[in-house]
Formats: sequence, structure tokens, C-alpha cells
Amino acid sequence: VYMETYGCQMNVNDTEIAWAILQKNGYGRTKDLDEADVVLLVTCSVREKAEQAIWNRLRHLKALKARRQQARLPLRIGILGCMAERLKEEILHREKLVDIVAGPDAYRDLPRLLAVAESGQQAANVLLSLDETYADILPVQTSAGGTTAFVSIMRGCDNMCSYCIVPFTRGRERSRPIASILQEVRMLSDQGVKEVTLLGQNVNSFRDMSEVQFQSAAAPVLSRGFSTVYKAKPGGLRFAHLLDQVSRIDPEMRIRFTSPHPKDFPDEASVLQLIRERHNICKQLHLPAQSGSTRVLEAMRRGYTREAYLELVHHVRECIPGVSLSSDFIAGFCGEREEDHQQTVSLLREVRYNIGFLFAYSMRQKTRAYHRLQDDVPADIKKRRLEELITVFREEAARANEAMVGQSQLVLVDGPSKRSVLELCGRNDGNIKVIFPDAEIEDAAGCKALVRAQPGDYVLVKVTSASSQTLKGVLLCRTTLSCSAVCH
Repeated sequence: VYMETYGCQMNVNDTEIAWAILQKNGYGRTKDLDEADVVLLVTCSVREKAEQAIWNRLRHLKALKARRQQARLPLRIGILGCMAERLKEEILHREKLVDIVAGPDAYRDLPRLLAVAESGQQAANVLLSLDETYADILPVQTSAGGTTAFVSIMRGCDNMCSYCIVPFTRGRERSRPIASILQEVRMLSDQGVKEVTLLGQNVNSFRDMSEVQFQSAAAPVLSRGFSTVYKAKPGGLRFAHLLDQVSRIDPEMRIRFTSPHPKDFPDEASVLQLIRERHNICKQLHLPAQSGSTRVLEAMRRGYTREAYLELVHHVRECIPGVSLSSDFIAGFCGEREEDHQQTVSLLREVRYNIGFLFAYSMRQKTRAYHRLQDDVPADIKKRRLEELITVFREEAARANEAMVGQSQLVLVDGPSKRSVLELCGRNDGNIKVIFPDAEIEDAAGCKALVRAQPGDYVLVKVTSASSQTLKGVLLCRTTLSCSAVCH
């Protein structure tokens, strides 16, 4: 089997789950496309561009498949994930190239689907589940010996933002039992993984209902200025409990999480408190805003106003000094006027995010916007607005990062820098890329011998320059996460 992953971190995790299932069923894995008997593409549907990349890839695979048929070495092609869910019929009928189609909740069915494909028939399963979390399947890390890993804690989403396809491709929200998450994180710790990111479409609405005694807890109360389209559900162990448990497993393992929803934060002060108090929970938060205009936020059904969002940002910064903030923004949503766009520009200036993900709006079928709103912002205006947002974001991120010049940052080493074999690359606590020379350094543990930093090591780097994307610096010493926390 040869696998390719497109789109978000959830898809990286899905690839690992699908591979774990296939491995148990006797399949081998290849990194060489020419060796493959089966090619599986784990796909994304969030934007038009993501789907276009898959159609282009399929055109390339068509030629390969034809050559194989002539050589009597059949090649089976499968589309997995969100695009499979959204476009099942079209994928099966267009060009008759794809043999299997499996939605995000159908990976357990892959061995059967592939067996059907072996007999020369097309096979599909895009049934969405109300309870599938793959809790009993330990994902097989795709990059053996990697220093970082993703752990899925929940699947699906109930928020129904009007622009978003996710509830239709990944189904309703359901959480994994905490016990199975802890088991997976322990396994990763034993393998030497140094950073785990807890993944979900909406991690801070996590609720583990797997045991009877958890079910009596009251429903959470949203804070002032926030609302939901669904009724808050009572019962279950919440995200703060999970974060507490995960952070206790290994004091040398960094914990991150994504993506939370702003509406599920304010009254969960315990989550912000944990981030502040635990040295191994990264002081970094993803707070997707999408727009800076209350009018547009209402059309998007985000459940908050500009003012409520800003109040949350101030609250977060009070609770966690030095926190690094990232966000998502959509340019040119239905009905967005120039003054709405300017409000987004001013939000970017006011908050000054360290990391940003900015995109032009892309209408998706099935969404509320598709049925109720008009995609009425011309493409050239969307493009101009997006470029303006990117420019402003970069200016502010550069300012935020320049504030770190002269400071020492704790960096988890990833490996060699892409641009130079003489440099190493890693990320600081705020998830910002840091580049530094690959030089011999002292070990803070006090051994006299000089050492070279390896992937998975923690090092202290004194920042000498900054841009909107990266920090550059000089190596001070190798250290540990616990020791660095004590020293600071």
C-alpha cells in the first residue's frame, strides 16, 4: 500500500489509523509509488483548491494505472476521508478510475472494500457513525522515530458554522474515552515522542461519556456574549480533566491541542489555569476568529460578537502571560462589505497574532451558506482582501516575533533546516519555527563533554533576529523540559 495525505492534521491521524487497520490485515507499506499494488489518497474537502489537487493527482495516476494494466499488474486506487464522503457518486463515475471510496468513519471496512476491488468491482462505504472514534486502534506512526505525534481525542463537529463542510463530511461530535487516549499517549512516550498534539474539530467541547459515573455532571455554561446553535449537553468528563491527565504522563513531553472553539473557553478557566501552571502544556492557543466583523460573524453563525472575542483574548492574555496566539480568517465571505473587511484588518492589528491561516472564501455544497446565502463577493475582490489580510498579519507577526530578540527560547529540535545542512530547525513553546547553527554545545546536566543537538532534544537558543515566520538564534546549551521550567 502507498498512501498520500492531503489537508489537515486530522487527516495525518486518519492515515495512521487506516494504516494500522491494513497492517493488522497483512498489508505491507511502501514509500515507492512504482512498487504499490494499492494507492490510497486521504483527502480534504474544506476548500475547492484542496479537492482540485486530488483531481489533478488522479489524472497523473490514470496513466500509471493504464501502464500497469498493459503489464497485467493491476493497480487499485482508493479515495479516503472528507472528499470521499462529499463526492462519492462523482468519484466513482468520473473517469472510472477509482476502485474504492471510504469516508472518515469507514476505515475498519478497508480490508473488505479492497477485497471487493480485487474482484474488479468498485466498492464504497461512506456511512457516517454516531459513535465511531477508533478508540481501540492504536495508530501506527507514519514517520518512525519522529519527535512529534498527533492524537485524535474526538471526531465530528456540531457547530454548523454556515461556511463549513466538516459536519457533513465528518458527522456529529463524539469523544474518545479518556482511558484509550491516555494509553496512546503513554505508548508514544515509551517510543520517545517528545510532543503530542491533541486533535479534534472542537477539542474544548470534549466530553467522555464512557462510564456511568461521568454522566451526572451539569452542562457547561457559556460566558457572556457567546451562544451555540445546539443545546449544551450535560454529563461527561470534560477537556480540562483530559488535559490534566495527559500532562501528568511524561514531564518531558510537550502537550499542544487544536482546534478549540472560542465559545467553549471563557468559563472553563480551569483549562487556561492548567496551561499557565503546567510546564509541559505549551503556552500557545489557537483562537479561530474567521472575521473581525460582528455582522459577518453572525452570518457565519460563529456564536460570538467581535467584542466577546476580544474580551476572550484579553482574558487569555491575563491568565497566560506571554501566550502565543494563532487564528483562522476567511476573506470575502457572503455579503462581506468593505467596512467588514476593514474590521478584520483592525482585529489583526489589535490582537497581533503570532501564527495565522488565511484563505479566500470557497462556497461548499450542503452548507447553510450554499442554501441560504449568496457568494456575492467577486473573485478579484476576495483575492485583494486576502492579500491585504496576509500583509497586515505578517507585519504584526513580525512585530510580535521581534519582541523575542535577545530572549532565550526553549526549542524542541526537529532536525536539519531545509535551507542549510549547517543549521538545525525546531519549534519554541509558542509553535514558532526557530533556526540555529548545528554546533557543539554544553549539556546543562553538567557533563563536561560537548554534544551535538539531535532531533528530540530540548535546547536553549538566544534569539538574534526575527521575521513574521521564523526566529533565528545562537545555541546556548542542551537542556530538559523540567530543568528549563525550574530555571525560568
